[in-house]
Amino acid sequence: MKRLLLILALLALSSGAVAQSADHPYKGLISEVQEKLRELGFDPGPTNGDLGFDTQAALAQFQLSRTIPAGGQLDDLTLDELGVKRQQESAAVGATATEDNEAGDTKNGG
Repeated sequence: MKRLLLILALLALSSGAVAQSADHPYKGLISEVQEKLRELGFDPGPTNGDLGFDTQAALAQFQLSRTIPAGGQLDDLTLDELGVKRQQESAAVGATATEDNEAGDTKNGG
């Protein structure tokens, strides 16, 4: 019975490691936040793009130092205070504006 529990625990840990190592859309943003926290004197752990325990703890410490509600999560106020912009959103907004312009050109030119 103890062996079964040990095997199940090892499987859970190994599958979690695989899931965490996969790229996710915010990996670059989180890496940038980790670098900024380190520059400001907070220890987010390794710069790996994962919002793990150390990064959340560093975020909470940063938030407390700036009188931001300390949840250890990346909200807009925290990103603004860090001086980090969301890259995906700005790219999406640019793509939408380009598509709208092209659609307008087609309507006006045709």
